[in-house]
Amino acid sequence: MNQAAEKLTSTSSSPSSTGTVRLKVEDGGLRSRRVAVQRRRDWNERAVRSLNLAVAAIGLVLTAPLQLVIAILVKMSSPGPVFYTQDRVGIDRRRGEPTPEQLSRRIQDHGGRLFRIYKFRTMRPAAPTANQVWAAENDPRITKIGGILRKYRLDELPQLWNVLKGDMNIVGPRPEQPEIFKNLRDQVDAYPRRQRVLPGITGLAQVSHHYDRSVDDVRTKVRYDLEYIHRRSLVEDLRIMARTLPVMVGKKGSL
Repeated sequence: MNQAAEKLTSTSSSPSSTGTVRLKVEDGGLRSRRVAVQRRRDWNERAVRSLNLAVAAIGLVLTAPLQLVIAILVKMSSPGPVFYTQDRVGIDRRRGEPTPEQLSRRIQDHGGRLFRIYKFRTMRPAAPTANQVWAAENDPRITKIGGILRKYRLDELPQLWNVLKGDMNIVGPRPEQPEIFKNLRDQVDAYPRRQRVLPGITGLAQVSHHYDRSVDDVRTKVRYDLEYIHRRSLVEDLRIMARTLPVMVGKKGSL
């Protein structure tokens, strides 16, 4: 056997050399791709959050006179506070099933971080022990001015503060009350997956479907929410924001 043949045989029959080098190259390429994907996701998250913060800040300035008028009308129309606050289930930053250590730090697993949401009051004050329920069509608890605010979704304007505080975004799945969330988590498949992103004042489900009146409505909205999370981006948020104004003016999806 000549020297060239011996060299070729030695190289091709040495798995410890060629195999290891090839594996390192492949692993290195895979790691590079993963890093690139993660960087794009991080950039997208920052861009989406920055957009929502900017819109919330501008929205608060532009709607300040309107919110002052609404506050006066709410106060004059019925006894009770101007603003309504309520616990809602926010983002769940955990990934996968919660560990025993995480569960041990919680008296109850709400499915996400609880926060206080702000709204203009549209109903007569309820008893402190009243159960958490959805509003119904022609709900007798809704005040006259409250009915107008709900039709045009103006009662949601104070949630711009929630956006600035970091509890919410302008666009995202609507946050639910803890007790209702607990029930829906057991009845609707994939419902907790909505909590992977910050909840929103508006969202794809809100501009595509009416207020929740049944569990079937919730199932429909969950499909919209998961679709939004899958394709979430700066452009998608701008598109949903643009679709929200006609929904408000046209009173679509309101009680």
